[in-house]
Amino acid sequence: MKRTQPLAVDEELVRTLARLLDETGLTEIEAQAGDARIRIARAPAAQVIHAGPAVAAAPGPVVAAAPAAVAAADDPGAIKSPMVGTVYLSPQPNAPPFVAAGDRVAAGQTLMIVEAMKVMNPITAPRAGTVRAVLVDDGQPVEFGQPLTILD
Repeated sequence: MKRTQPLAVDEELVRTLARLLDETGLTEIEAQAGDARIRIARAPAAQVIHAGPAVAAAPGPVVAAAPAAVAAADDPGAIKSPMVGTVYLSPQPNAPPFVAAGDRVAAGQTLMIVEAMKVMNPITAPRAGTVRAVLVDDGQPVEFGQPLTILD
């Protein structure tokens, strides 16, 4: 009979990742170092919605509205988050934001910061242009590939 060695788990890493989940409001996080890989996940909290009595809607045409996030994700000027983390629009609390809608930016200029695992990652303009919209709020958790801003 072949015996397998018990799995060595870095308990401090698990606690750190769990705290990061709590701080950011994310439902899962994954870390990898060499061949070692760990994924921490939790089920999202159930939302209780109190509904009033049902009201019949007047008959009419049904129009499906595309969410703004879907439209922004398809925009050719969308700059998307390269990672899961927390976005910061200014270099420090109470400081003015890096950019605002209508600002002209140069290629390589910092637009915002995404913090991931205590590392501040600048999100820079890939080219010169004008900021059409900033799609996130300061301190907001963001997902990989989520549109952050639109650059014309």
